[in-house]
Amino acid sequence: MPIAPEYLHLVHPGVEFTALLYGRASRDPKKKGRSVEDQLGTGIELCDAYGWPIAETFKDIDRSASRHARRPRDDFEALINAIEAGRGRIVVAFEASRYYRDIEAYIRLRNACMAANVLLCYNGQVYDLSKREDRKATAQDAIAAEDEAEGIRDRLLRTARSTAAKGAPHGRVLYGYARRYDPDSGDLIEQYKHPTRAPLVHEAFQRIAAGETEYSIIQDFRSRGERLPGVEWRYYHLRNMLRNPGYAGHRVYQGKILREGTWPPIVSQELFDQVQQIVKDPSRLTTKDWSVKYLLSGIARCGVCEHRPHLRVVKTRGFRAYQCSDGYHTMMRVTMLQAYVEQALLEWLKLRAADAFRTDDQQEQAAKARTRLAALKQQLDEAREKAGTFGEDGRPGLSVDSLAALEERLMPMIDAAEAETHVMQVPPLLKGLVGADDVEERWDGLTVEQQRAVVRQCVNVDLNRARTRGVRTIEPGRVTLTFADEPGFRARPRRARGNVPAPRPERSLAQADDPPAG
Repeated sequence: MPIAPEYLHLVHPGVEFTALLYGRASRDPKKKGRSVEDQLGTGIELCDAYGWPIAETFKDIDRSASRHARRPRDDFEALINAIEAGRGRIVVAFEASRYYRDIEAYIRLRNACMAANVLLCYNGQVYDLSKREDRKATAQDAIAAEDEAEGIRDRLLRTARSTAAKGAPHGRVLYGYARRYDPDSGDLIEQYKHPTRAPLVHEAFQRIAAGETEYSIIQDFRSRGERLPGVEWRYYHLRNMLRNPGYAGHRVYQGKILREGTWPPIVSQELFDQVQQIVKDPSRLTTKDWSVKYLLSGIARCGVCEHRPHLRVVKTRGFRAYQCSDGYHTMMRVTMLQAYVEQALLEWLKLRAADAFRTDDQQEQAAKARTRLAALKQQLDEAREKAGTFGEDGRPGLSVDSLAALEERLMPMIDAAEAETHVMQVPPLLKGLVGADDVEERWDGLTVEQQRAVVRQCVNVDLNRARTRGVRTIEPGRVTLTFADEPGFRARPRRARGNVPAPRPERSLAQADDPPAG
């Protein structure tokens, strides 16, 4: 049976019990470790009172000990190693649930202590795990701790399901929102837009839709200060924000949109859908968006090669030129090609672009289709849930035949509604350019990243072979432009990082079809 710490010196006379202290807390949102420090403080007082010198201290902050834990307990593993290495004679913690809420973790700790002849102390009692009675007592405590963890999890899951069904927020507060609670009961009253952070969220969505890269936005946000007090803006902060349906007012449960939330959206559904088309494009950069300097690099194509490799910028004879990334098939000065493309593009934007993109009526039709789609899916989900419930007489709330007939009727309607929502979204910056009398001034006010986004949406650029060497003008047929309202146009996605062109053949500049002009 366990003994009280004050009698330990009587049971083991003349033995110095070097202590290993351990503390753990499952939740610590502010990462300050106050609960763990309190636990360790109690352990220090205990060791001082009975003359146990402290060899090492271990603490796991914001770490679960149950079998459902998603992150490892690094200091618990270090504690096991310290026990096995013989660096202590007694392990001290506040209570059994600090060590483990999982039978397997208990068995690991028990076996390590038994093998190294180390005592276990918690709840003010000392256990010698080489004794049958102490192993039984600690095993019962481990079972109780595991059962308590399972009960907590079951209650949390029920709460999560209940709040999801009501459309209420749950869990951590999304950046850009704040919550108001009842001062007496502690119940949630509302989730509302944060007065200073919500505009920042909306700005990020708008800038992505306008063609800016996540990298440039993060750099800008960092220059303005911290994301939260003590928390710097990181790339994953923006990445996760842009993909979260909660900012469009949707309640997500188990990774799926369940219904409309009870909080106001920060971004409109239209803007959210525009951003999803951009950030979920598989051909985009998969790690970071690096800043660019040239309008057409990686966008314009070589018109000579059959597989249409992109053009890259090279420096030669004191100036820069666009060149086929596979070799010297085509080459033209950067300033010359960009000026030609910009002039043609701005003229097209002013005079013809309005017919290339969808109208306001189509925009409204897509919004209605999204609403209809959500209603159809909700109706089908409710029917499936009803078919899975049974009355006191054992009959289902909806028969299998009725459910099958309903699914057969609703699925074509759902597919049709989804098809209506998948129509091209026009970035806001492009809307500001289409048909504008001052399109030149607006174009000059855009960043290079935004200008490149417009080029991708509006025109395909192919650079063909020069008629003869040394040509310094753009002759007819040298540059082929295919605009969005013309047959054969394809919107150019961002080139994925790591898409390295094939090695260039070893040729001299004198062998190029269009040698750089002096």
